[in-house]
Amino acid sequence: METITVITGGNKGIGRETARRLAAAGHTVLIGARDPERGRAAAAELGVGLLRLDVTDQRSVDDAAARVRAEYGRCDVLINNAGANTVVAPLEHTAAEDAAALLDVNLWGALRVTNAFVPLLRASRHPRVVNVSSSVGSFAETVAHDMFDWQIVPPVYAVSKTALTMLTLKYSRALPGMLVNAADPGYTETDLNGHRGTQTVTEGSDAIVRLATLSADGPTGILVNRDGVVPW
Repeated sequence: METITVITGGNKGIGRETARRLAAAGHTVLIGARDPERGRAAAAELGVGLLRLDVTDQRSVDDAAARVRAEYGRCDVLINNAGANTVVAPLEHTAAEDAAALLDVNLWGALRVTNAFVPLLRASRHPRVVNVSSSVGSFAETVAHDMFDWQIVPPVYAVSKTALTMLTLKYSRALPGMLVNAADPGYTETDLNGHRGTQTVTEGSDAIVRLATLSADGPTGILVNRDGVVPW
């Protein structure tokens, strides 16, 4: 039976590479994109399906879920990859409105999409949810590696990933029968960091692909990078 996989923010960067790798592994992949033109170009190049999907727009999210239901009847793998890094400033100079807009993408976007797709995931024999988080949101890693320079790790971005990892843990208990985990891609060359990352998008997608292809007896409620479990 084919594996139906939905990836938000799948038209570029790590999401695009994840889509390429999972399609090559035999998944039926649908990438979500806010920009229809860029989405169509990426979908055509990758040979995958396209969903018009803005994670900050509930109607857009609901319409995407309705289309997947109509065409496939279920979702086997949901990858909440869409993210933003729009607030690069010291906390004392950060407007609450700007911080809220970033959280609307990185945190509430994942909640909107997950909730909309839960009925479709429940129709799967082996549902998996992967939230793309980051070790910059880990308390342990932040202290161990002194990640307090706002120019290196933007604080609001880090806070959003801390919250996303906790959301992952809460869903892992709220959705028994589903494997709900978080992936830390690592410092990967993408638009989010001005292409300053030290890893390729293939390396950055390793943890996501691993969690998306877990066997039914795999772990749930963990954060992993390409080397293993990341402490929170």
